[in-house]
Amino acid sequence: MLLRTTGRDDLKSIFSVHEQAFGGTEEARLTIELLADPSARPVDSILAEEESRAIGHVLFTRVRIQSAEDVAAAILAPLAVVPDRQGRGIGGELVEEGLNQLAERGVGLAFVLGHPGYYPRFGFQPAGIHGLRAPYPIPAEHAGAWMVRAFRDDILGRVRGRVACAETLDQEKYWVE
Repeated sequence: MLLRTTGRDDLKSIFSVHEQAFGGTEEARLTIELLADPSARPVDSILAEEESRAIGHVLFTRVRIQSAEDVAAAILAPLAVVPDRQGRGIGGELVEEGLNQLAERGVGLAFVLGHPGYYPRFGFQPAGIHGLRAPYPIPAEHAGAWMVRAFRDDILGRVRGRVACAETLDQEKYWVE
């Protein structure tokens, strides 16, 4: 399997991966819109390929913490693996590669709204307990799904506030169940 940074020529493959993984076009369209959104930059977009076939994709886009503009941060959204390759660790490899790229770029925090049983293995922990609020309120029963990973020890507890996403992702419909 090859993991590589995407380019403009990969948009059709990225769309296809998300369409297959989610069984529809909503997440696929969101991903393509995020890639084109200037407020999402810089982005880390990574494609997994197997024998020249796109089988997975992860996207990290820029976010801001409203009370701490000096901290570079990103959000993982979305992550997709085609159905016939799910359960083989491809998603995990994509997440790890993306997190490594963020760390190399000097990003301080990474966020995700995702399954609380999956993302802690990558160092994510509940964000709300650290005073880091999602762009829209997360119901108490899903609070553990809003998570953060710090790349430096001096950030959590010092940085607090509401996270602001790229314009494309800053819509309530993406934050409620």
